[in-house]
Amino acid sequence: MLRALITAFRIREIRNKILFTIGILAIYRFGANLTIPGVDAAAILAQVETGILGMMDLFAGGALGNFAVFSLGIMPYITATIIMQLLQVVIPRLEQLSKEGEVGRRKINQISRYLTVGLALIQSVTMTFFFRNYGAIPVFDIAHVSLIVVTLTAGTTLIMWLGELINIHGIGNGISLIIFANIVSRMPGQFISLFRLRGTNYFFLALFLIFSIGIVMAIIMIQQGERKIPVQYAKRVVGRKVFGGQSTYLPLRVNQSGVMPIILAIAVILFPATIAQFIPNRWLQSFADALSSTTQGGNINPIYAATYTILIIIFAYFYTAITFNPIDTADNLRRYGGFIPGIRPGKNTADYLTNVLNRITLPGAVFLAIVALLPEVLINYLQIPFRFGGTSILIAVGVALDTMRQLESQLTMRDYEGFLK
Repeated sequence: MLRALITAFRIREIRNKILFTIGILAIYRFGANLTIPGVDAAAILAQVETGILGMMDLFAGGALGNFAVFSLGIMPYITATIIMQLLQVVIPRLEQLSKEGEVGRRKINQISRYLTVGLALIQSVTMTFFFRNYGAIPVFDIAHVSLIVVTLTAGTTLIMWLGELINIHGIGNGISLIIFANIVSRMPGQFISLFRLRGTNYFFLALFLIFSIGIVMAIIMIQQGERKIPVQYAKRVVGRKVFGGQSTYLPLRVNQSGVMPIILAIAVILFPATIAQFIPNRWLQSFADALSSTTQGGNINPIYAATYTILIIIFAYFYTAITFNPIDTADNLRRYGGFIPGIRPGKNTADYLTNVLNRITLPGAVFLAIVALLPEVLINYLQIPFRFGGTSILIAVGVALDTMRQLESQLTMRDYEGFLK
């Protein structure tokens, strides 16, 4: 990795892309610390330390706690993307667009942008009225409310544009890198808090460092783990040329759904608590309390842990079924003369791929559940003053691996171009 970075900085074109990406991320971090005028940031910070607002503040890199221009972060865009992926399953026109290549992808992305703006507008209005109840907006009139709503919506739109600029002129996926920067930006302060709390206990700090490295290594192994299905292509004679006859493999990832099952499970669990904050109701509040992460004694709530685990496993299978279609894969293999040795093409191949995918998805889903519950264990039993692990580490490691793969592909393409010249 270090050799690839050193080589990349020696190449002017790739170095400019890396510096452009860093510059865009710096602009985003500036906006994440630019507080909107006319609000009480201290009152807002007291409300975003836990619950769904705490998760939003994590993805926003602390911008929500500051009630900054980028307070909504990239969550409206992520929500819009998830909605579009789900709609592609139930709306035939969207499914057809997803199969039309680059043109269809552009149309889907355009719809996602409009949906993002709409969701950002709704969330900004809801958030403004929500924080008003806690005295965070001293002057609540049409002018100030309009200013806050427009600023928050424009901030999300600007984040979306910055992410697309990284996709075009930089290195890596822009949206993922923005989330990565948000997560990493909070780690130094969290580790300083840990050092202040356990500064003299060097044995504990050493164990925590070893444990952290082990968690990262385990996440990398699961993220990179895959089942290689052998595929053989039949030979075809076209004119005087012979095509096909190669042997390759079809990679099926252990964690095909990535971090999405955790995000969806969090959204479902926190939904009753979110509704209870806006609609005072005794039964609804009791239901939300039953799904809280801790009991009144401060221990992990077993109902929460069991529900969280089951939802992650269910959403892992659900999202895997959306992102990978065994029937389409089997049809594509048959269309291009490919087959799995010992398996008949067509329906038998699709059934075989489905069975393999179902078997390897379970350990990946269980691992996701363990990593997702890890912060609660560390906070309640080891008194770690921050949420280490869980969604944040999964996203950070996944984005880092993806960015390094793209950087290495850029270096490889440049080597090939120089060789051909």
